[in-house]
Amino acid sequence: MCLENLNYFLPNDIFSFYYKDLDFHLRDCKTVLDVACGRNSPIKNCKEDFVSTGVDIFEPYLIESKEKGIHKDYIVADIMELEKVIPSKSFDAVIALDLIEHLEKEDGFKLIEMMTKIAKKKIIIFTPNGFQPQRAFDDNPWQEHKSGWYVEDFDALKFNSYGHGGLKILRGERSLLRFKPDFIWSRISYITQIIISPSSKYSYQLLAVKNLQNQAKG
Repeated sequence: MCLENLNYFLPNDIFSFYYKDLDFHLRDCKTVLDVACGRNSPIKNCKEDFVSTGVDIFEPYLIESKEKGIHKDYIVADIMELEKVIPSKSFDAVIALDLIEHLEKEDGFKLIEMMTKIAKKKIIIFTPNGFQPQRAFDDNPWQEHKSGWYVEDFDALKFNSYGHGGLKILRGERSLLRFKPDFIWSRISYITQIIISPSSKYSYQLLAVKNLQNQAKG
């Protein structure tokens, strides 16, 4: 098989799994609050029909996101002050994608409490599996990683965790592959995602979902 044919049989966009799962878990939500939405939120890849609001403290990212038309509404706010600016039970889903690792652990737990109060149906969190070092960039001090989150953390909070990003040992800071050439290792990572997806323990990233309605019924 020639190398060009690998593009068809083994695509390298491993994050397509993530976008598909995110879309699936938002399928029954009509309103979504995207906490620390940044400039290029993954929900732009969702096909579900919902109205989203993005909140972030870093205004340059919000301006860029608004130019792309990712959200309907935008709020400039410190995410640790969410309760003061967002009413209780005002969104079907509250999501925090690549956010919680930027907080100290104690603040992360506080954020989850606030998200629980604001959400009516679901809380969705996407984060590296365990601590992954990352320095600040884009003149944005909030880009630094300060904590690591594990399956056990989310189990204790009654989330369901799903593995993403392929095998953990293959990627490092900012999801970059540790090995070269990228052409080969990106496809190896893609294959490992298919194999380990049921086992989030060994994955590079976690998609943690808490269904508030199911827990209320229970």
